Amino acid sequence: MTDTAPTPTTPDPLTWRETTGLPDDLGEHVRALGLPVPFPPHRVPAHARPTTRLKDHLPQLPLEERDRRWDRLRKKMLMAGVDALVILGNDLYWDMGLANLRYVMGIGAKMGSVGLFFHDHDPVLYNAVAHMSRPFHAQASIQDWVSDIRISRGLREVAAELHDRGHARSRIGLVTFSSTIQTTPTMLAGDAAALAQALPEATLVDFNAPLQEMRMVKSEHEIAHMRQAGRIARSVVDVLVAAARPGATEAEVYADMIRQQIASGGEPNIFNLFASGPLEHPTEELWHLLHGSDQPMVPSTRPLEDGDLIVTEWHTKYGGYLVHTEYTVYVGTRVPDRLQRIWDVSLECLDASQEHLRPGVTLQEAWEAIRRPAERAGLDFVELGFHAMGLASPEFPTVIYRPGFGSDALNGSRLGGLVLEEGMAFGNNIDLHDPAWKPDVGCMLADFMVVRPGGAELLVGTPREIGLGGAG
Repeated sequence: MTDTAPTPTTPDPLTWRETTGLPDDLGEHVRALGLPVPFPPHRVPAHARPTTRLKDHLPQLPLEERDRRWDRLRKKMLMAGVDALVILGNDLYWDMGLANLRYVMGIGAKMGSVGLFFHDHDPVLYNAVAHMSRPFHAQASIQDWVSDIRISRGLREVAAELHDRGHARSRIGLVTFSSTIQTTPTMLAGDAAALAQALPEATLVDFNAPLQEMRMVKSEHEIAHMRQAGRIARSVVDVLVAAARPGATEAEVYADMIRQQIASGGEPNIFNLFASGPLEHPTEELWHLLHGSDQPMVPSTRPLEDGDLIVTEWHTKYGGYLVHTEYTVYVGTRVPDRLQRIWDVSLECLDASQEHLRPGVTLQEAWEAIRRPAERAGLDFVELGFHAMGLASPEFPTVIYRPGFGSDALNGSRLGGLVLEEGMAFGNNIDLHDPAWKPDVGCMLADFMVVRPGGAELLVGTPREIGLGGAG
């Protein structure tokens, strides 16, 4: 008698199940709310599951990285006496309001998301609306960090879920978002009131600081994402230089830069602080050419002309991670001597950044070394220093202004003695001008640097020459 392999069976395509967008095991407090069912029963084949093909075409962080973060976060919760976290995400400030949510969950949508994170249970993500979630929640196809993804039906359901998990009287950490510019935690007053009303016996505490501290030093998996963002950013430099020709409008050049980012696999992230104008202009007429500009000032339909200067700063976003680039382009065949001098000093500042952004150096030692070439040359600056970046920008620590000016969050107040650690990641800010020449014209230059022994790793490779517009 010979053994025969069992005949494979094909699931019966006529076997169906119904889905309403809700899990089968909702707790009693959630059910008691009587919230509307997201949509009428929707029939799908019983054996069908969300496709996983899209994961091959989108950036992925491994489960190893997820487990590292979750373990460390749970330890911080234990030390703080926090039993659960409510993580609120929104699209504030170029989607940076999602930074903490994406750090913990691996995902988060511009429409807004809420995450629940526990010591001893898998997290829950509330995300999107009913009509975006048929026949299943799309983010189930693009990652494997979180499996319990639910349609968002408001914070009353989130609070009821906490009640069903035994946290009605717990100490609950609230995670929102803040940064060195957006210093007020981004929690909507209505959200705070709704949670307090729905959980009257719970103690709600701010838990932003532990997440900011966790995000300060990047893992090698995170740096790999940022390295790819740097490659894309470098290709954007070439597009900028080639597009910046006489007759092309600001809007056309700007659009070419954004297209290059998206077509190369970057997330749609329209952070491009762009400014252009004539280098030579009447002294009674001021142009904004010391630093780039935000919307709605740019991009305009003004055609570029010979003799124009472009200064710009943009963020490239890959898998949620931001990399910063600044660059200067002159529309013409030869860079004017006074502009070239500013650029040459900018390069000295850039080289000092790479030399001093290494472990063990204090922030003050770094910023003083970076500013020394400008001081020797008698040049002034709008920004001259570095700002931390990752899932948001600027992150902690950041120093771009002179001591005592701007804001304490950005001028190095109380930061001088802090020591750089390997894995910190910074965008340079080198925005110099010559007050003895023109008060409204300067150069912008930056690469993106990871703190490494022996000197920073450069992720962009920004050209060391001013771009000559129309090249290529």
